[in-house]
Amino acid sequence: MEMVLLTALGVGGATVFGSVIGFLFKKISHRFSDIVLAFAAGVMLAAAVLGLILPSVEYGGQWGLLITVAGIFTGALCLNLIDKAVPHLHKLAGADLEEHHGNANLSKVLLFVTAIAIHNLPEGIAAGVSFGSDNVNEALIIAGGIALQNIPEGMVIIGPMLAAGITPRRTFLCAMLTGLVEVLGTLLGYFAVTVASAILPFALAFAGGTMLYVISDEMIPETHAHGSQRGATYALLVGFCVMLVSDILLG
Repeated sequence: MEMVLLTALGVGGATVFGSVIGFLFKKISHRFSDIVLAFAAGVMLAAAVLGLILPSVEYGGQWGLLITVAGIFTGALCLNLIDKAVPHLHKLAGADLEEHHGNANLSKVLLFVTAIAIHNLPEGIAAGVSFGSDNVNEALIIAGGIALQNIPEGMVIIGPMLAAGITPRRTFLCAMLTGLVEVLGTLLGYFAVTVASAILPFALAFAGGTMLYVISDEMIPETHAHGSQRGATYALLVGFCVMLVSDILLG
């Protein structure tokens, strides 16, 4: 339990760490953030397959394949519904808010931060669910990939909020709250599979589906939006291979 709590704090704290970088370097190059995000996407892609989806098939027994496929699509569908209810403005933050600081609209910025907070919940749940398989090494690597993704996300929310007239203190508080949502999601995912171990195969696949959705719908398009396609592609491959090697060596 202590390991889960520390991991939850680490995953949520990555957003705060990113926001600190955002305060120190208000004009971070897209190329740098894209490379970091692409590397995280590669880690998360391998983690979703090796640490969540394949174990889901294994734990599901006779119906493992069916349960896994259903879980993947359910996870992706849930995030799709969240997107429709609260559009994720991660792309707009880079293409609109950061380029037009002087015209930043307060309500739009706050909606952007709210969207990030809401989308952080399934990511936290994925980190927590991964501990249900009792493979601590894989769970930590999955959480590490999610934390890596949170760093550039924390970086990107600072500039638009400051430009919208929000005080630095409140800006940092908002960043902390988006990270706190991820902490709560991690604990929720862990306790859900602990209390009802029968749902573990579906929960693992559900978490894998949410991660695949985030990678495809948000992370990869964002890393290819600023002319860094080739570097981002290789960074993704490096991240994937790092996770693959780590999974095999740490077993």
